[in-house]
Amino acid sequence: MKQGFVHLHNHSEYSLLDGACRIDELTAYAAEQGMPAIAITDHGVLYGIIDFYRSAKKQGIKPIIGCEVYIAPRSRFDKQPRIDDDLAHLILLAKNEQGYQNLIKIVSLAFTEGFYYKPRVDKELLEKYHQGLIVMSSCLAGEIPQQLLAGNYSSAVETARYYDDLLGRGNFYLELQDHGLPEDKTVCQLLCQISDETGIPVVAANDAHYIKQSDAAVHDVLLCIQTGTVVSNEQRMRFTGNEFYLKSAEEMAGLFAWRPDAISNSLLIAELCRPAAHNNGYR
Repeated sequence: MKQGFVHLHNHSEYSLLDGACRIDELTAYAAEQGMPAIAITDHGVLYGIIDFYRSAKKQGIKPIIGCEVYIAPRSRFDKQPRIDDDLAHLILLAKNEQGYQNLIKIVSLAFTEGFYYKPRVDKELLEKYHQGLIVMSSCLAGEIPQQLLAGNYSSAVETARYYDDLLGRGNFYLELQDHGLPEDKTVCQLLCQISDETGIPVVAANDAHYIKQSDAAVHDVLLCIQTGTVVSNEQRMRFTGNEFYLKSAEEMAGLFAWRPDAISNSLLIAELCRPAAHNNGYR
């Protein structure tokens, strides 16, 4: 795994009415592109991991099991309107068998204890069940990017140091994304500044919600179904642009030519993650 790129932030059809990547197409794409591995990181759930694991193994590539969890602003037990529904995102990847078991525990408790509009986790859960996980700071909705966009650089550094200290060096990554949005450019530069100051590594990702760039229009319709609106509504929730697809290794390398360690670290993470599901009857 010395050349190329691995997609570590992907939403399958199990990110309900949000992800438009069919699992078999997701793994087939990675195999066709010569990628050694691919991850699944659906919003708040692990519904697709068995199908994903089997599909990836069939394609001869490494499956990386993960989840994009929702972080409660306070405790997962707090459920006050207009306060506790303000959620941040965080990517969790199972590094090994222990991480896989801890990921299951975290996501389960997010539903049984933390559910408020969405399944939510909190720092207490992460502190208790962080062993065996690799964590990435996620998209613009992540805790650190949100702090940066709000102008709270010192808070972002403090949050980054918290996760780095909790997980141990090499298990927490600042996630760089570039979908052509001005906010992406701003956050990428500031995340790299934090990385240079603290030594916390960066990794590139593309927050893939559909496989081909031409699928953007179909994904837009999917969002309309989710939000109960129509395509002609200018005020509706929508993704800006058509860059949230599974880009080739060459496209990703081109986007982050100015930060090649972000590309190579995607391969490093893939090397560190060992499939755990073979011990759980997923063959």
